[in-house]
Order: sequence, then C-alpha cells, then structure tokens
Amino acid sequence: MLLRALVVVVCLLGSLSVRAEEAFAACLEALQGQARAAGVATQIVDDVVPTLQQQARVLELDGKQPEFVQTFAQYFNARVSESRIEQGRALYAQHREFLAQLQREYGVPGHYLVAFWGLETNFGSYLGRMPTLDSLATLACDPRRADFFGTEFIAALQLLEREGLSPVDMQGSWAGAVGHTQFMPSNYLRYAVDGDGDGRINLWRSERDALASGARFLRDLGWVPALRWGREVRLPAEFRYELALSGEALPLAEWARLGVMRSDGAALPTAELQASLLVPAGASGPAFLEYDNFDVIMRWNRSESYALSVGHLADRIAGAGPLQQAPPASQQPLARADVLALQQGLNALGFDAGAEDGLFGSGTRAALSRFQRSVGAVADGYPSAEIQQRLQEVVRGSLQDSAGAAGDS
Repeated sequence: MLLRALVVVVCLLGSLSVRAEEAFAACLEALQGQARAAGVATQIVDDVVPTLQQQARVLELDGKQPEFVQTFAQYFNARVSESRIEQGRALYAQHREFLAQLQREYGVPGHYLVAFWGLETNFGSYLGRMPTLDSLATLACDPRRADFFGTEFIAALQLLEREGLSPVDMQGSWAGAVGHTQFMPSNYLRYAVDGDGDGRINLWRSERDALASGARFLRDLGWVPALRWGREVRLPAEFRYELALSGEALPLAEWARLGVMRSDGAALPTAELQASLLVPAGASGPAFLEYDNFDVIMRWNRSESYALSVGHLADRIAGAGPLQQAPPASQQPLARADVLALQQGLNALGFDAGAEDGLFGSGTRAALSRFQRSVGAVADGYPSAEIQQRLQEVVRGSLQDSAGAAGDS
C-alpha cells in the first residue's frame, strides 16, 4: 500500500512538472512574438529564446517572505562598515580624475557614485551569478508581474543584440539586475553610457562605463548639483516625533525654530531649503534631515534604509566621521507575526493600521504613533518590546470591558 501511494505521488508530481514545462514553453513562444514585434533580430528570437530554462530558484526567491525584518542598526552597520569605507576611499582616490570629469558633465559628486557602487555590488566583487535571460523569462512567465518582467526580458534581448553579448555573458541578480551598478535591462538601454570610450557599453566588465552610467542615471532622476543628500541632526528633549512620521517638508528655518540642530550641536545652515525628518530607529536612534537628493536616491532604490546608507557612506568616503548617535544595537529584529499582532491590536482599538499583512509600513507606524500618544508614551512610531506589551495589555483590558458590559446588559 505504501509503495503504491508513493508511486501515485511521484506520478502526480511528474504530471505537474510536465504541465509546468509545457506552460513555460508556451510562454516562451509568446515572448518570442513580443520580441519580434519589438524588432529584436530574428536570429536571437529563434536561436536564443527557445533554449532558456525556467529557474526554480528564482521563483523561490521571488515568493519568499522573510520571517524577521532587520533592524535599522543591522541593515546600516552591515552596509556602512569600516572595511567598505576604507575600500571606498581607496577607489575614490584611484578614480578621482575620472570622477571629477563625471561631476562636471552630470553634476553628481564622485563620492556618491562610489557609495552606490559599494552598496550595489561591494565595488564589483559580486555581480550576481544567475543567468539573466533565464531569470527574466521565468519571472515574465509568472502571472503576478508578467508585464513588468516581460518588458525587462525584451530589453535584455535588445541589449544582447546592441552590445554584441552572448547569453553566458549576462549574469546578475535573481531579479535581472546586472553589472557593477545593478541596472535593470530597461535602465541599461536608456541610461547607460560609454565611459571608457571603447565604443561599447559593458556594465559587467568596465568600471568606467558603470560609474558614468550611474552619474547619467542620477542626473536624469533629478539630482540637484551642489546639494548634499541630507544630514544627521540632533533633536531637543521634548520633540514632537509626529513631525517625523508625517513626511512633511519644512524650511530649515522652521526646523531650527523647533530646536533641531546639526549633530555636533551647531545651528542648522541658513540656506533656503526644504527638508523632511526621518528617525529610522525611533527616539533612541539617530535622526536625519533629508533634502531633495535623498528623494533622488530613493528613486534608485525605494528603501529608506538603503538611501540613508548611501548618503552616509558617501559622506564617510569624502572624509566625514561616524554618526554622532549610533543606531541602537540592542533593538531586536521584528518578526512578521509580531507585526501582524501589532496591526490587529491597533485596528481593534480604532487606530487604523490598514491591511493586516505583517508588513511594518508607514500606515502601521503612524497608527502606532497615535496609540503611543494616547497612552502618554513617546510617539516615535517605533515598535519597541515595551510598547508592544503595553498595546496587548490595553487590548486585553478593552476586551474585558466589552465582555463585562455585555454581561451587565
């Protein structure tokens, strides 16, 4: 009986595998049609696309949801390490003349370009090993984001043709980003430039191509020349942290009036600039004012922690010292189950946290801040263990009161 059951399972799995292979093959045929319509060379469409293989590892990584969310300290310290700062400074000095040329042409200072390089691939030490065309085809054949990755797949084929590449040359991240600066193929096509003057654009093999392309990309994203990304600041003791959660940009003069100072205690600059406040680790961690170029960095990568890491690494490469207020190492990673319980508790109490999805986003943070204010806590929106416990106590008390009221009636 057991053997028969195993045979049935194997047959079922085999049948599913055959259907998956057939579905992928049909999808490749559809992608071939799209490639032809986009003008990709017939030889590439007919000889390359049918050879692509579905990548199970790509589907696994795309669908994987981390059980824990890194703290800001964990993320930041891993990316702005002393070794990376030292290597970044050495590469900044090595490429100084070329980086100065790029700044004159595109308006982006070289220490920012080196910082992006460091965060994306650790200065080219790891470019990714997943086959780009196979990865993009796999994702393009997944209905969840077929349109986005289908477009990127066609762009990758166009790159293959334009730059005279071989499919084996095209390796990168599981999501299709490639080269020293991890450009998606569509950005490669649109923004990449020939930095070394050899008549070709190769973001895998040419550091100068990658740096020049990064400069052009940032300029076109809206980089403001002569403006820094932002700065670390010092907040007064009785600061209203709701201002950090609103995302509202205020003039520097208004932040100064509210008691905000530079991190060394000096007055803020008198420039007529707008800035938003960010406290990624709550009241016990560092605080930052963000200028317009912070938003440009966010257009490269939508993670606030990434943008802060790029900005600070750029400062360190240019010679600045460490943060005055280090991210608190004692904070613990937040489990998705904890976030879900947090959202459920906040919603139960009428503090609208939005969808109960286990993801700690801006809606949950703002709802938590409102709860903190209601119980007399610092309303920084940070989910410390203490405030999570306090929330659960209030929820239990509310349920008991509801049960008591029902019994009285």
